[in-house]
Amino acid sequence: MKKLLITVLLILLTIGGLVAQQDAQYTQYMYNTIAVNPAYAGSRGVLSINGLHRSQWVGLDGAPKTQTVNFHTPVSERVGIGLSIVNDQIGNGTNQDTYFDAVFSYTVPTSQTGKLSFGLKAGGHSLNIDFNQLANYRPDLNATGLNNIDRKFSPNIGAGIYYHTDKFYAGLSVPNFLKTQHFDDSAGNNSFIAEERLNFYLITGYVFDLNQNLKFKPAVLAKAVSGAPLQVDLSANFMLNEKFTLGAAYRWDAALSALFGFQISDQFMVGLAYDREVTELGNSAFNDGSFEIMLRYEFLTKYKKVITPRFF
Repeated sequence: MKKLLITVLLILLTIGGLVAQQDAQYTQYMYNTIAVNPAYAGSRGVLSINGLHRSQWVGLDGAPKTQTVNFHTPVSERVGIGLSIVNDQIGNGTNQDTYFDAVFSYTVPTSQTGKLSFGLKAGGHSLNIDFNQLANYRPDLNATGLNNIDRKFSPNIGAGIYYHTDKFYAGLSVPNFLKTQHFDDSAGNNSFIAEERLNFYLITGYVFDLNQNLKFKPAVLAKAVSGAPLQVDLSANFMLNEKFTLGAAYRWDAALSALFGFQISDQFMVGLAYDREVTELGNSAFNDGSFEIMLRYEFLTKYKKVITPRFF
């Protein structure tokens, strides 16, 4: 019964009684920048393919799960392109959001090592809501008259800027400009309204060479959206011999995280992350924390055999 109540609560928090939704969150955002800033496309100088899976609040029935796949590549010295697909679901498939976007970037050299990129993205959002997936859901007892939503499509566009050198990077982006309301009716009698609003992202980091074999990179990701608390992720990662990455992160008033990465080869990397809530939810017996796994493969060429630094 407790798990059922929690599931229903999560669904209602997602689609009812809210006027703002936030985009899917990632602990390993430093390896998934293309998902939040289109100006990042092509910045690594090679064709890069990235896949990530996140299971949030493991042990809680109906908790969010997110999968994302993206690739991006330069097509000239100044132009980069890419594709990003994100699938976000909650309530064991009750609420499923799928985002797919084509991205484009144009880069202007500002110094010998500095580059400033401008990015655009265009795509859409498919919303699927099936209340029948809720445990013990009985439509005949539903007084609100809610109907399922079958793959409702909403177009969207976004933009971003991204500056980086060999050691430093910073970016500002708005992945989705267009607002979309769900469960909205002309009479205004429906209390279950979810409105997607603008999400603003600020990302920055710097790489310090502590010695020949050890690098240190602090990083910040800030996300702001009207109607929701400001989210700030602080992370600190160490890279040893350009192979092993160990780090920790803190999501302000939300969670503590541990991160691990292994550069198996110049082309293939795997990353793992574990979050533990610092809120009352984290102390619940049915919450075993959140897990992420990330895989990245890059098609190196004879002109670009080593990517330095691998931190961003």
